[in-house]
Amino acid sequence: MAIEKDSLWPFYEFAVEHAALGIHAVDMNGRTVIYNEKMKQIEGLDLDDLADRSVLDMFRFGQEESTLMKVIKSGEPVRNVKQTYWNRNGQEITTVNDTYPVIGPEGMIGAVELARDVTTLEKFVYQPLRTYDETISFTSITAESEAMKSVIATAKKAADADLPVLLTGETGTGKDLLAGAMHNDSANAGSPYYTLFCPGLDSADIHRTMKAISKEETCTVFCDRIDLMPIKLQEELLRELESLGDDSRQYIASIGGDAFDLIANGSLLKGLYYFFSSITIYIPPLRKRMADLWPFIDDYLERHRRRFGSAVRGLSPEVRETFDSYTWPGNLKEVELLLEEITSLLTTETEINQDLLPHHFKLKVQEEFSPAKRPQDFVMSEGQEFLPLDTYLREAEDYYLTKVMNVFEGNVTKAAQALGMSRQNLQYHLKKIRNGQ
Repeated sequence: MAIEKDSLWPFYEFAVEHAALGIHAVDMNGRTVIYNEKMKQIEGLDLDDLADRSVLDMFRFGQEESTLMKVIKSGEPVRNVKQTYWNRNGQEITTVNDTYPVIGPEGMIGAVELARDVTTLEKFVYQPLRTYDETISFTSITAESEAMKSVIATAKKAADADLPVLLTGETGTGKDLLAGAMHNDSANAGSPYYTLFCPGLDSADIHRTMKAISKEETCTVFCDRIDLMPIKLQEELLRELESLGDDSRQYIASIGGDAFDLIANGSLLKGLYYFFSSITIYIPPLRKRMADLWPFIDDYLERHRRRFGSAVRGLSPEVRETFDSYTWPGNLKEVELLLEEITSLLTTETEINQDLLPHHFKLKVQEEFSPAKRPQDFVMSEGQEFLPLDTYLREAEDYYLTKVMNVFEGNVTKAAQALGMSRQNLQYHLKKIRNGQ
């Protein structure tokens, strides 16, 4: 017997409200018509907050406009888009969205967005690498690459010199571990070690911490990410540090980029830079020292076997190729978080294969191979400006290879087989694409 559509509405309503995805639907004016429970959890709002307001009124987007409004304007679906925005409460939210036009009997009536919340994962990348309750030393830090061996050598000299040190490098490169190793290798080893996570400090925190430090004759003070503090608080931190005087305390700070760029754009106080920069140590990103990737992973898996009795011994060849082709923008912290997520799902597996890779990571791998060109860019039309042949062929090759890599979710072996070329040859071409050659 046929079921009347009206009788199905309770089922639709229940499914929408209990879905694990956030669901947000708007009409052609951007007014909210559906806003489910999961989306309320993600964005911290209620349907009453959205009543009679456009989506653009409720959220402050960056340079990219709302994907809902994009779909309303274009009528075309937008898939796998990572979007970071701020709601009216000033909360930063990051989601991966699939957005589709909704078609009624007389044409398009609005758009619906399905959102996967990755805010927590994004924030995790800004946490320090784990120390596993061990005393950090220079031997604890993965340093197989020549670049990291040079970093360790310079850090050892800095620990002996007992001068202020500024550590620079991208988020997740292990600046906090290097600071800890310097303390434990210095004359201050065994004395108190103070860490100030500067983005979370206020004026009272600075004053209280500096008061405690002033009572210590010898200690190490590590000011993590001073460039993420408001300039007013940087000025206050500098005054407090200078008031401590020149004694046997060791001062170390870290920043997340080039010091002169940060000073120029107003993110770093020049005086605070000069206070710490008697010795500056740059920690290169993981993509420039890939020789450190596999020793880090091997060490992590060995710890996991020892702590949890797991059987995992390594990664499948396909996963190794995916890891080798990915650029790891979150550096070693991103590797660590990914391994934590994967190993939490292990039971009796001895090898990590493609099926164990989280969906959000596969999306990130695909994003790296998203072509900048469109198919129509390679169709010649009258009046179009001609490119040099080598430029045209290179762009066409880049487009084709990136599309194939997307189809195979970054799996180099399968992509190479489909293209009828060796894996090594494909890796060579992909490296050229990443380097813009």
